[in-house]
Amino acid sequence: MKLNVKNIRYLGSDDWRVLTATEQGSRNHEVVPTPLIAQLASIRSGSGVNKCISNLAKINLIAKVKNAKYDGYRLTYGGLDYLALHSHTKASTIFSVGNQIGVGKESDIFVCAAETGRQLVLKIHRLGRISFRTVKANRDYLRNRSSASWMYMSRLAALKEFEFMKALRNEGFPVPEPIAQNRHTVVMALIDAFPMRQISNVGDPASLYAELLSLIVRLAQYGLIHGDFNEFNILVEEREDKETGDVALIPTIIDFPQMVSIDHANAEYYFDRDVACIKRFFSRRFGFTSDEPGPFFKDSIKTLTKRLDVEVEASGFSRKMAKELAAYMKEHGVDGDAGEVERDDEDEDEEDDEHDEEEPQEADEVSTQPDDEAPSQKQPISGQPAATPATLASSLTILDIRDTDPLPSLAEVKPDYSKPTISTKAAKAKAGWAI
Repeated sequence: MKLNVKNIRYLGSDDWRVLTATEQGSRNHEVVPTPLIAQLASIRSGSGVNKCISNLAKINLIAKVKNAKYDGYRLTYGGLDYLALHSHTKASTIFSVGNQIGVGKESDIFVCAAETGRQLVLKIHRLGRISFRTVKANRDYLRNRSSASWMYMSRLAALKEFEFMKALRNEGFPVPEPIAQNRHTVVMALIDAFPMRQISNVGDPASLYAELLSLIVRLAQYGLIHGDFNEFNILVEEREDKETGDVALIPTIIDFPQMVSIDHANAEYYFDRDVACIKRFFSRRFGFTSDEPGPFFKDSIKTLTKRLDVEVEASGFSRKMAKELAAYMKEHGVDGDAGEVERDDEDEDEEDDEHDEEEPQEADEVSTQPDDEAPSQKQPISGQPAATPATLASSLTILDIRDTDPLPSLAEVKPDYSKPTISTKAAKAKAGWAI
């Protein structure tokens, strides 16, 4: 499920109509019948539909299911990615897409840019990637919504994150600026900061520790619990005071699909888990342990400032949607990284490398990125400086430029069978056979 935008410029208007028709038919069909695709696409030429289907299938935007009872196709993650990018491009939100800068259990993060050159972040939710076998067994979209499709659940996760980011941003919380949301994607502003798990040392851990715990308490006072408040989902930015020259560490919170209301049945458990994650990380990484107990959930909700959970529900992300998404994430084990913060740094690096290997071997797998577009990661604060916007812009793939890269040659890796490497007699002697 790699994002490869090189083919997006070759799709015509009829191709987009057929791809959109497949998405519409996926709401009621696991495998969308070919006649239904032709009917929804409303293309006058009958042979034109088959040509478009063939073009889309070649680049894995749709896939034919083996041993199906009828002739039909299903929408792949690559097809959904293209539809979302097409909508963002038409809305002038995204002009170019660059390298992958982050990968999570259920999402991919890319750097992108607007037409003005502003650096943005594209987050693509991919619920069902780690738990794909279970999702595959529950692919009947109409069975019930608690076992709904990966497409529906990924869209819910993106909608939830976007709505919560807007509400938190309006109340002054340190979160990225939300730009747009479409299908299973969220576009937000790029934060020039480092993940806290990459920081090896800070000058004053006590102040950063106090600020993070105060954010947990403040979220509770606004009716919310992050649910995944740990070093993986906290960015730390260095900001220098021009008058005094002192450098302050400014935290930014990211990743909100696990956020719950204080009315949740397990709200106190999630609150205590968030607090424990911060305490454990500061103790192990920075050797800092606070003498003061708490904070505690019951004390934090005694004085409520505002109910953002109710406000978000009224904005469009209903309580029913929240229950469906929570039930899905609980069923498939998508419960954040909080339960795994006890890993060493080496284990964290190994996990990042294993994410690509855990992708399902399905027909909807999109072709991989070339070597020159390998994921880029920021270095720790104590190491080299972060990449500048000019460096990021140089690696962007402009959607409107036609690709002229030559096809790779397999001549160098083709094995040579002209001469045997070892004789039969020598091979038997080496294996210990009696000759």
